Amino acid sequence: MAGITQRSVCSGVTFRGIRDDRYKTVLMSVNFFLPLNRKTVSSNAILPFLLKRASREYPDFTKLNEHLAELYGAVLDADVQRLGDVQILSVSASAIADRYALDGEKISAELSNLLCSVCFAPPLQDGLFPEDGFLQEKRQLEETLDAEFNNKVGYALRRCEEIMCVDEPYGIGRLGSKKEITSLRRENLTAAWEYMIRHARVEIFVLGDCDPEPAFREFSDAFRSLGRTSFELCPTVVKKVAGKKKDVTERMNVAQSKLVIGFRTGCAEPEKGAPAVKLMNALYGGMPTSKLFLNVREKMGLCYYCAPAYNSVKGILEVQSGVEQKNLKRAEEEILSQLEEIRSGNFTDEEVTEAKCYLSNIYHTFSDSLEAMENWYLVKTMYAPTRTPEEEADMVNDVTREEIVEAAQHMTLDTVYRLTGNEVKN
Repeated sequence: MAGITQRSVCSGVTFRGIRDDRYKTVLMSVNFFLPLNRKTVSSNAILPFLLKRASREYPDFTKLNEHLAELYGAVLDADVQRLGDVQILSVSASAIADRYALDGEKISAELSNLLCSVCFAPPLQDGLFPEDGFLQEKRQLEETLDAEFNNKVGYALRRCEEIMCVDEPYGIGRLGSKKEITSLRRENLTAAWEYMIRHARVEIFVLGDCDPEPAFREFSDAFRSLGRTSFELCPTVVKKVAGKKKDVTERMNVAQSKLVIGFRTGCAEPEKGAPAVKLMNALYGGMPTSKLFLNVREKMGLCYYCAPAYNSVKGILEVQSGVEQKNLKRAEEEILSQLEEIRSGNFTDEEVTEAKCYLSNIYHTFSDSLEAMENWYLVKTMYAPTRTPEEEADMVNDVTREEIVEAAQHMTLDTVYRLTGNEVKN
């Protein structure tokens, strides 16, 4: 890897070039950071998908796809995600590296031009996004929400987060609700788009085997022409300690019950204790030899799956499990019991070493693809300093068993959520 360059474009806009000649492709993305807000979440969510459909230069889907084909099959994509209390709207483009193009074509320069075209010059008609594209993308978002509802594993996790963070922006879904999406009108979107390009915090990435300088100039010209003078800071609320335990059971027609237990860890990035929480999470249930996997799932047979996930931006940890209805109470008790084992220091130095190797191997895989690398650094932009995966691996390897115990002891139980079948009547 040749290295990472970071430069300010204008107010609230940062450009990062990550040049690496191991790759045969180039990936560019423009990522708009906005606070999660119930009033704006759905109108924001539809924007990147509308933008990637066309631009004034390529006014319909057909012409845009023809241009992508001319760029050796370049791909234009869009995404919406939630990171902490922030909604991130992304438009990205990928194509072959310049050295593989014919006649010295600068494909990377074409990609930055294309991204600026779709982000800053949509084909508005009388100040509105085209109706056919709007209706199609609106319908697609509704179908996405339906699919997320039907996926009960993901649904249970989201419900736990909604209950756990009911008074925090994180309790809002990345797309909003079906009702909010259904009520969207085209008139809402122009204002949302104008606010986004002028006031969102923006992170631009150029990754792969290309000179990032032409892309920097292209994005600089585009953003500076907007006359940006301010941007949203987008802070994330981190509660150190859980309040009164929330205990919720919902019933649906499900064959397998879902149990999600949410904890406040008392620690979020970039606090120095975060690597210890990550290692504790691996010992607890984040790897095949962890306590939850070996004891609750394998030895006791209480769960079909049982695994924790640590959200280092938000400082929460959630244990997800699939359980037979009759085993719900015992599974909950044993999940909490295994945490007590770590709090008491009942783990070996060999287990710690294994957990460190497991996490280090994961960190080193982030450089295996441009998409994984981009996602890594996108998350890291939420706080400073920006660390490489290799630096993160070194920090984990420096964690002591005492720090692991301390991390476990700071965990406080916040929410227990159960999704189970309807009660059987005698």
